[in-house]
Amino acid sequence: MDRVLHAFPDSDRAGLYRAIFERRDIRRFRPEPLPATTLARILEAAHHAPSVGFMQPWDFLLLLDRHLRERIHAAFRRANAEALERFEGERQQLYASLKLEGILEAPLNICVTCDRQRFGPVVLGRTCQPDMDLYSTVCAVQNLWLAARAEGVGVGWVSIIHAEELSRLLALPAHVVPVAYLCAGYVDDFPPEPELQKAGWLPRLSLAQVLRYDSWDGVSAGWDELLGEVEGR
Repeated sequence: MDRVLHAFPDSDRAGLYRAIFERRDIRRFRPEPLPATTLARILEAAHHAPSVGFMQPWDFLLLLDRHLRERIHAAFRRANAEALERFEGERQQLYASLKLEGILEAPLNICVTCDRQRFGPVVLGRTCQPDMDLYSTVCAVQNLWLAARAEGVGVGWVSIIHAEELSRLLALPAHVVPVAYLCAGYVDDFPPEPELQKAGWLPRLSLAQVLRYDSWDGVSAGWDELLGEVEGR
């Protein structure tokens, strides 16, 4: 009963789940800039992500300079040409048809970085798993993405760029690594389904396909009915 008492009101829960299910990786943007108050709310939400040992390893680099973004776009194009050669036949043709970035179109680019030395060499929670700082930074990216969707702002993650080159272009210190290069801005619409799903690049896996019980080969212990209710919504 106590747990139910702490649940959000129905409308708040509906808004949270809507942001999760309607979030999209956006590649096409409107040109108008984001209001400072809107951007501040989105970044504040990102900054309140969970982090192991409360280390808050993230920084948010706001990129507005056109010349810098042109250089980053050129780095993307080189990396994208390399990636294209790794596919063959129809797969290569489909890859070539996809729009995979909005670096120059978006009014704002954001690089979310991870300071791997923040708060010193020994941090609670990283003693056995040193990459928890990177995973914590990804949590900040997810918070940013969901908050942006709630604000009607599109976000696209550009991962087809060599991290070393991006670090050089942004003059990052050696102990700071880029985790996510994001394009952000208003959009004409949010697609009803992810673009790669619509294009047939890969199928949507069901929850049943990725749910396991107690061990990798564990057998369901009466959860089939629950899965049916969840996936039948």
